[in-house]
Amino acid sequence: MDEKDLQRLKTARNFWLATVRANGSPHLVPIWFVWLNDKVYLHTSRKSVKARNILQNPRGVFALEDGDDPVVIEGEAKILEDVPVEVAAAILRAFAKSVDRRMSFRTE
Repeated sequence: MDEKDLQRLKTARNFWLATVRANGSPHLVPIWFVWLNDKVYLHTSRKSVKARNILQNPRGVFALEDGDDPVVIEGEAKILEDVPVEVAAAILRAFAKSVDRRMSFRTE
C-alpha cells in the first residue's frame, strides 16, 4: 500500500464492508470506521447482520467509497472482547477525532 492510500485510510469517512451470511450470500453495507495501527476498527451492535456474519465467518472485504481510485482490502475480522484499557482508549480517541473531523467537514 502506498502512502497516498494509507493517508486516505486515515482520513476517509466511510467504507463499504462486505461480509458473508450463513447461507453464503453477500452482505454489503457502508459504515464509519477508523484506521489505527494498521488495523480497521468499526463499531456495531452484536445483533447486527455484519456482526453475526463475522462470528460465523470472519472473512470479509472492505473498500473506500471512491470507485474511481479504489482501495480494497481483504482479510479476517474479529469481534473484540476483553480489550486492554489502553487499546480501548486509543480506539475511542481515534473515533472521537474522526467524528470531529466529519462534523467539521459537514459544516464547511
